[in-house]
Amino acid sequence: MVPERAPFPATRLRRLRQHAWLRDLVQEHRLHPSELIWPVFLCEGQKQRIDIPSMPGVQRYSVDVAVVEIARAHQLGIQAIALFPQVPDNLKTPDGAEAFRKDNLVCTATRAIKQNVPGVGIICDVALDPYTDHGQDGLVVDGEVHNDRSVEALQRQSLNQARAGADILAPSDMMDGRIAAIRDALDTESFEKVVLLSYAAKYASSFYGPFRDAIGSTSNLKGDKRSYQMNPGNSNVALHEVALDLQEGADMVMVKPAMPYMDIIGDIKRTFKVPTLAYQVSGEYAMLKFAAIAGALTWDEVMLESLLGLKRAGSDAIFTYAARDIASLLSKA
Repeated sequence: MVPERAPFPATRLRRLRQHAWLRDLVQEHRLHPSELIWPVFLCEGQKQRIDIPSMPGVQRYSVDVAVVEIARAHQLGIQAIALFPQVPDNLKTPDGAEAFRKDNLVCTATRAIKQNVPGVGIICDVALDPYTDHGQDGLVVDGEVHNDRSVEALQRQSLNQARAGADILAPSDMMDGRIAAIRDALDTESFEKVVLLSYAAKYASSFYGPFRDAIGSTSNLKGDKRSYQMNPGNSNVALHEVALDLQEGADMVMVKPAMPYMDIIGDIKRTFKVPTLAYQVSGEYAMLKFAAIAGALTWDEVMLESLLGLKRAGSDAIFTYAARDIASLLSKA
């Protein structure tokens, strides 16, 4: 309840809005580049910069170029990046075996970034969809995504990424029990310092399309992911998912997508008071970007406003493809 205040004209809320310095003085929420996580798409080869048509301004990078771009982002104040590979079709298999190879694209990039940009945190996604020929996040058995066999595979993938030097592992697969299994596997091999960021509330959203274009899984995906990703019409189950993942050993939790699920972000933060992250997904980025290209919106202004909204909702940090744009903007403020 809002405390009772003196009525107008003794109380004039516009008093605190009359000067820019005064508005800044009483601003409740702010963005800082260190709260932005930049998702980076990787591709094979050398000196590669490949535009992603459904995400204007976003590119896939070969590892050598990614290292240079990540160093530039780090200079802007971005402290963490997240890696996502475009795996060539000839390396995709039903069991996603490429995810377990120590010299795969993500592991190679992780080692290169650690060597050349030592101050940046590296987040590796734990899910099989970039590596499977069916595009599912787990293993398919008799036409269904098999939970427990998928979890075993995710343990192997997690250990592979931890050995490469990942600071944070982010299971985005939504299999039941995977946080406990991954934590156990990591601790058994003395990776107890590796942080687990659980995609605890990941919805079966229609906003993921451009991301699937970026990693090259759009044409591979057979069926949908509704048997493991959450129903967009549900909210209470998000709290249940978060509670279970925290009990299993998650250090941080994620809500994905972000803007359509700001209520979920707020509910989680108020209920659990743990580090709560949001992923402003590819479709959210694309709709704002295309609107700006069409002249309907002003890019910097609407992106900044959208991110501030996520902070206001309760996000401690935000995955956004606009991380570099906003970090650059904030540095000039």
